[in-house]
Amino acid sequence: MTLLLMAAGNGSRYGKLKQFDELGPKGEFLMEFSIHDALNNGFKHIVAVTKKENVAFLQDYLSARLPENIKLDVVAQEVSDLPEGVTFSGERAKPWGTAHAVWTARNVIKGAFAIINADDYYGKEAFKSAADFMKSNTTDKTFGLVAYTLKNTLSEHGSVSRGVCQAENGKLTSINEHTKIEINDGKIIDTDANVEFTGEELVSMNFWVCHPSIFDFTTEYLKEFIADEKNIAKGEIYLPFAIKEMISRDMIDADVIPSDSKWFGVTYANDKDIAVSELQKMTDTNGYPSPIWEAAQKV
Repeated sequence: MTLLLMAAGNGSRYGKLKQFDELGPKGEFLMEFSIHDALNNGFKHIVAVTKKENVAFLQDYLSARLPENIKLDVVAQEVSDLPEGVTFSGERAKPWGTAHAVWTARNVIKGAFAIINADDYYGKEAFKSAADFMKSNTTDKTFGLVAYTLKNTLSEHGSVSRGVCQAENGKLTSINEHTKIEINDGKIIDTDANVEFTGEELVSMNFWVCHPSIFDFTTEYLKEFIADEKNIAKGEIYLPFAIKEMISRDMIDADVIPSDSKWFGVTYANDKDIAVSELQKMTDTNGYPSPIWEAAQKV
């Protein structure tokens, strides 16, 4: 089983490259805890997508820590990496979004794979749920979404963007992106859309289980997207939207896998203190070895 980590973000709200911030008790990156949880649930292949200038660093960093039996690929997400024959005019400062980040790994992934953000903590139970799904799923037409409860994914330090899920008989029917959800006077509100939530809604935190068919679809999706000139300067194709489009075209369906796992992320600089505290707490209560790779080297 393969785990793909998206680690190419700019960290504009965080103030630095949060993927490489030392948050663990021994200076570990947040992604190392996710990788540790994945390996403990049977994953054998780690793929990290990052900026071109960080590829060599991350390759060396993870190679020195991962057990020898784990395959590692670190690939660059670049603006110039596009389907054959696709070009664009004008300037483009940043990559094409999370769906493009996943597409970047098309040449190193051959089977079912899970996707996460490198700067989020997803919890051990979530990886067990994803692994169980991958082992029991018998068709490449069914994807999976490990979904979290909205109230457990908010930040005390500002608004967050969340994809709020709708499901029917356990199957994902839609994801509606809300870009400014925050706690306001004790209520959970999207202040841009003036929509109030109960907090019990299931949301996507970009923990997906996919099959390689997403690469072929994204190839065509990119062609359509870049053909529209208004997308060239700043437009992005987001992974949830790509999967939603695949569902709407009856190419796939997607099981919603509810997770009660603890989740936290580092969207804002002030989120760092919470992340450091939580990782220390989990290490102190024997949730993780310290240093985290001490036990993993024996796998």
